Amino acid sequence: MITVRRTSIRRRPRLIASVVSLFVASALALSDTSAAAAPTAGVTPSAASVSGAASAVESLGIAGTAWTVDERTGKLRILADSTVADADLARIRRATVRFPGVATLERLDGRLRTLLSGGDGIYTAGWRCSAGVNVRSGTTYYFVTAGHCTDTLPTWYTSSAMSTAIGPSTGTSFPGDDFGVVQYSNPAVPHPGTIGTVDVTGTATAYVGQSVCRRGATTGVHCGVVTALNATVNYADGAVHGLIRTNICAEPGDSGGPLYAGDKVVGILSGGSGNCATGGTTYYQPIQEVLSAYGLSVY
Repeated sequence: MITVRRTSIRRRPRLIASVVSLFVASALALSDTSAAAAPTAGVTPSAASVSGAASAVESLGIAGTAWTVDERTGKLRILADSTVADADLARIRRATVRFPGVATLERLDGRLRTLLSGGDGIYTAGWRCSAGVNVRSGTTYYFVTAGHCTDTLPTWYTSSAMSTAIGPSTGTSFPGDDFGVVQYSNPAVPHPGTIGTVDVTGTATAYVGQSVCRRGATTGVHCGVVTALNATVNYADGAVHGLIRTNICAEPGDSGGPLYAGDKVVGILSGGSGNCATGGTTYYQPIQEVLSAYGLSVY
């Protein structure tokens, strides 16, 4: 059984008898077509310069920004959503100008946000999220969802009427990471090892160009491709690192839902921008990190 503990950035979730250290990948990403630092054609920047530029951007603490390394050019690609003021765009450019040829800066349509709201899915007082994937530790069963959903460690229900309890949040990590675990404490609530009609057989590690789908309580199933790895998103509540980025849309209430490739689970939805009417970008917590942190397995 997993002990309840609210963590902070770079926190260590606890099991009953042992502490499991988290592995969190550093996200070194940024981008700009208006030149955060003027790119040098055909030159791949050094890892040290990319890391330095990413650190400079993160130190600004500007909510509504995300960054990742472009797999094709090796440069830091910085994204700024519609809430980022022009003055903050100028701060980003000034912070990266000492790393020439390393970073680009682009505007995103819409706002980067965690995706939770009221409606169908898994419910607690005031909002809803989506269950990710069912997991277990021995004979105890849980599901994984987003950490920004479980951050206050609520009890979850099967509907907004909150008449049938699923069970309590027993572990959470947000920000820094974005994953949480909820225990099935009500034996009347079924918990098959499936995502919709897909029978889960294991997990997979994301790679750029991978074909993937996600499933959420608000918008159902949508598919696309992985566009970047090790992304950082700076939400209003804090930065989350080591995320998978895709070109798949999502909307409030889809948070915590699974990203999967065939019958393999890849990640858990953290947040994104845009919507499923006009398109969007979404970010996912890799599944292996939460399974390792709590000693869990899919089934």
